Amino acid sequence: MSAVAEASAAGKPTGPRARWQFWVALFDRREAATSLACFRIAVGLVAIYSLLDVGLTGMIDVLWVDYHSGGYADLGTGNWLLTLLGGATPEAVRVLYAAALGSAVLVTVGLAGRMSALVAGQTYLALVFVNGNATGGYDALITNALWLLVLGDATRTLSLDCRLRTGRFRSDLHIPAWPRYLAVFQMVVMYTCTGLHKLSSAWLPMGGYSALYDVLQEPTWRRFDMRWTAHVYPLTQLATATTWFFEVGAPLLLVWFYFRHTRERPGRARAWFARRDLRFPFVAIGLVLHLGILVTLNVGPFSWAAIAYYLCLWHPDELAGARAWTMRRAER
Repeated sequence: MSAVAEASAAGKPTGPRARWQFWVALFDRREAATSLACFRIAVGLVAIYSLLDVGLTGMIDVLWVDYHSGGYADLGTGNWLLTLLGGATPEAVRVLYAAALGSAVLVTVGLAGRMSALVAGQTYLALVFVNGNATGGYDALITNALWLLVLGDATRTLSLDCRLRTGRFRSDLHIPAWPRYLAVFQMVVMYTCTGLHKLSSAWLPMGGYSALYDVLQEPTWRRFDMRWTAHVYPLTQLATATTWFFEVGAPLLLVWFYFRHTRERPGRARAWFARRDLRFPFVAIGLVLHLGILVTLNVGPFSWAAIAYYLCLWHPDELAGARAWTMRRAER
């Protein structure tokens, strides 16, 4: 008897109604806020780092002020918020910078709830996207993450809001789980699109997987002299191939989550995925990739922004279990 026939015999809904009920149940799930709170703290720190990287080097007016007001490029009036403040003038840009930095701090410590994330996202967006030549892919990751924090109740725990509300920094109250699911989906989309954009021959077998070696010889990006990598060229080829397959294979993570969620259904592929936790090899490869980028290349806070999303891969109960295990080991 087929799975559909069995479901019908058992009185369970089938067809479009069953699929609809599946998605309703999935997005109706609630969980502790720990994972999203850790994500909030990481995103806040990355936003602070990104803003300070520009501010402490004295590049605020250079990058984000229109040339009519002393900048180097014709930036126009910017988005709706910058236009409302009078355009890309030094005064408007500094107001936005102060608001973005201050609200990013509030996001990190968990004060003012969703409002701090909303202000941080809108002010950061108005600043960094006024000059397309100075915008990195990590800026989209940061602003998207801040918007996800607006959707989710990320200050429910590990926050000053929680402290003011309950007298403690931790709370066991549950929140909707779907903002964390969206963060995982955003991460998968980011890696997949990044991989699909790497379609030059240097990333593929016909180009000898030479892309990473070429990048490490580029003075614009490298942190120090990397000519020594010529002596370990096969390793750079292996790293190039691993990076590309890791990125284009990221959707397998969504397949794993789906099969894990429906593990009670029949199917060899589902059973195979359910017996294995793909998150561990995914995170291990990703961490090696991003730590290598941090050490050898200067591409801004991209790696830190990407790693922040990894925190949403884990259910709050799993984080609590890892914390309890760590505490027991520390006591021993």
